[in-house]
Amino acid sequence: MDVYRRHPSAYMKADGSPVTEADCGAEDIILPALEAAAPAIQIISEENAQSHDLPPASQFFLVDPLDGTKEFLRPGGQGAFTVNIGLIVDRQPVMGVIYAPALGRLFYGSRNRGAFEIVSGQAQPIAVRDIVADGMVAVTSASHRDPETDAWLCQNKVTNTVAIGSSLKFCLIAAGEADAYPRYGPTMEWDTAAGDAILRAAGGRVMDAAGAPYLYGKAGYLNTPFFAFGSV
Repeated sequence: MDVYRRHPSAYMKADGSPVTEADCGAEDIILPALEAAAPAIQIISEENAQSHDLPPASQFFLVDPLDGTKEFLRPGGQGAFTVNIGLIVDRQPVMGVIYAPALGRLFYGSRNRGAFEIVSGQAQPIAVRDIVADGMVAVTSASHRDPETDAWLCQNKVTNTVAIGSSLKFCLIAAGEADAYPRYGPTMEWDTAAGDAILRAAGGRVMDAAGAPYLYGKAGYLNTPFFAFGSV
């Protein structure tokens, strides 16, 4: 948040994505803490490029120290950027923590133990909702909406959409504030693992294009298209 208030600049990485001193500073805090808490578990993190070449272990963390960098850099933006930490076990997301510091929202969840949001210092259970009478609400990317997403929305007769950055899209579904998140454009596994785990813990699901449960540890930790749902 100190960096955010200073209206930071960014430089471009080799893959064309922006990075700021906040990305690196947050990772410098998170990785040693995870290593101390769970020294036997592999860590794959966005800003540690060497980790991207590691074959996935049976258990591994996926860390994005600043998800939604474009929102972080956008003057007068929504503050829709997050810190994501997800745990994968046997290719399934089983635990996730997402913090949106500019919005003061903290979500977490784990398999068989439910999903929660911290409200006024207290953990409040969250869960997906039933579809409301006026139809499904879909969350879409604030920066990367594409023709494939528009076609999906049209095909499924979805007219209510909310554009928001980062992994908050998963959290809105988990908290019963939206119903679906179709994603065709490129993402990395550290972008989605934490939100996927929270959504599943809240009673939702994430599927691949064939309708199968979404798996992690893919080649290069690169995501394929996915579809996240509440109780649809």
